[in-house]
Amino acid sequence: GIIHEMYKQNKLDFVYACEARPLFQGLRLTSFELSRVGISYKIIIDSTAAFLMQRKSVDAVILGADRIVRNGDTANKIGTYSLAVNAAHHNIPFYVAAPSSTIDANLASGEQIEIEERSSEEITKIKNVQIGHDGIQVYNPAFDVTPSNLITAIITEENIFYPPYNFK
Repeated sequence: GIIHEMYKQNKLDFVYACEARPLFQGLRLTSFELSRVGISYKIIIDSTAAFLMQRKSVDAVILGADRIVRNGDTANKIGTYSLAVNAAHHNIPFYVAAPSSTIDANLASGEQIEIEERSSEEITKIKNVQIGHDGIQVYNPAFDVTPSNLITAIITEENIFYPPYNFK
């Protein structure tokens, strides 16, 4: 929604969208949404983002969130933390856009967020075709936690929050 609104206001004309491994949500879903509203984009492999930042090809990073806690720490799809660290290193604003229902005032910090470990088959198989050898060991966390000090602002349908975060 925020990307579409920025596009309508002529504040955005192109998007690099990460493929979002291992389930390829960016490749499958983000590309569909961007195409549907006519926004120019290119899908990149997740690890290409830092290279584009280094090349000064990224003006801002905008991601969603699965949970935002009281201090602004944010849990999202694995790889979000890496994007935040790279954005900070390259002085690129890093925004989290999420519905206000994502804010969990019951948890004080991201250290309290339980991280789900997903099935190894999400990595070792593509369409039920095994691509890794038998017995391969896999660590597949669904989320990582981005500390609030790496987040420029948190945007909800109700407000834009800046550090230090106060979601009242």
